[in-house]
Amino acid sequence: MLWNLLGFHQIAQRTISTASRRHFENKVPEKQKLFQEDNGIPVHLKDGVADALLYRATMVLTVGGTAYAIYQLTMASFPKKQD
Repeated sequence: MLWNLLGFHQIAQRTISTASRRHFENKVPEKQKLFQEDNGIPVHLKDGVADALLYRATMVLTVGGTAYAIYQLTMASFPKKQD
């Protein structure tokens, strides 16, 4: 069969397989402890620097996008006069 000749059959079996080859340490209890402690930090920032950077980048893009949209709406509202 063509599948066997090209090796696709083996590749398809490997990608569909549900057996995990790597065993990872269960970090769920540590994360639960981190997120449940009452330290005054909002939950969306508790995971550290990466969360803070993602939050700030999201805020910058949101504010910048909103300002740009308002600018474009203003420019569209007052078209340039053509002589």
